[in-house]
Amino acid sequence: MEPVGPQPAVADVRRVVRESLADVPEGRLVLAACSGGADSLALAAALGFVARRAGLRAGLLTVDHGLQPGSAERAARVAAMADRLDLELAEVLTVQVGTAGGPEAAARDARYEALAGAADRLQAATVLLGHTRDDQAETVLLGLARGSGLRSISGMAARSGRYRRPFLELSRATTVAACRALGLTPWDDPHNEDPRYTRVRVRARILPVLEAELGPGVAEALARTAAMAREDADALDGWAAKAYDDCALSDIGGSVTLAVEGLGGLPAAVRRRVLRRAALAAGAPSGALSATHVLALDRLITHWRGQKAVDLPGGLSAVRRYGTLILATRPIP
Repeated sequence: MEPVGPQPAVADVRRVVRESLADVPEGRLVLAACSGGADSLALAAALGFVARRAGLRAGLLTVDHGLQPGSAERAARVAAMADRLDLELAEVLTVQVGTAGGPEAAARDARYEALAGAADRLQAATVLLGHTRDDQAETVLLGLARGSGLRSISGMAARSGRYRRPFLELSRATTVAACRALGLTPWDDPHNEDPRYTRVRVRARILPVLEAELGPGVAEALARTAAMAREDADALDGWAAKAYDDCALSDIGGSVTLAVEGLGGLPAAVRRRVLRRAALAAGAPSGALSATHVLALDRLITHWRGQKAVDLPGGLSAVRRYGTLILATRPIP
């Protein structure tokens, strides 16, 4: 007797996409970012299946980074698959990749800028990304290695602005199996095997060692850790946002003044979030504002000995005066 229904992997990718899009009104456009790899190809196929039955419009975006020979031809082949995947439109987005932050970060920045521009132009309700549970585990390990705090190990959000990641609960093996069952042939990006990239080394070397030494399920456990860390970080950020509103005496024109008395009684995790928020509001570049800067601000609250102003990125200074903490462009009047 022939089996009824799709293969389990196909059913899984369709289920999570359907659940992710449950709140999107009928008639709206949903786009899938598709590189042609197994994850994004399974995503585009699932979107085509789900959208038609949910009364949604669906399309595909593929980004040509221009970093490898033949990239334009490959991008064109991915876009040409739209009809087969039941997608009504497909676009190739050609980008220029800069150098800021290293090759991985520069390519990511260029890609997201292109996706955002296309989504705005096409008036899309959301853009789906194919990150899996394995990608989440890699992100958590990279965050741990950087030592940049709770938010860093909270990984990628299932929803972030215009983007949604339906596959965060699925393994990479599931997307590969789904493509195989659907007769789709993914493209294996050679960059995904290049050990010059930090994420590749985590994927190819570190995670396999952890699985071998600690037993199977490490990636799943790291993804669970990310979900719990994100809940905690969201709660602390919400607390800090309210505390900032309570303590901010002024927040105008790149100058922020906080009441020290209101900050002193806060838990350190909340107080330091308030101080980071104040520094950003005053004009400090987020990429340059480090934990060291925030700790120096914190000492103006918790270990006040009449010390001098603290220098911050973006030409800012912070000084404590008459029960207030002032963050403004140097020199502070």
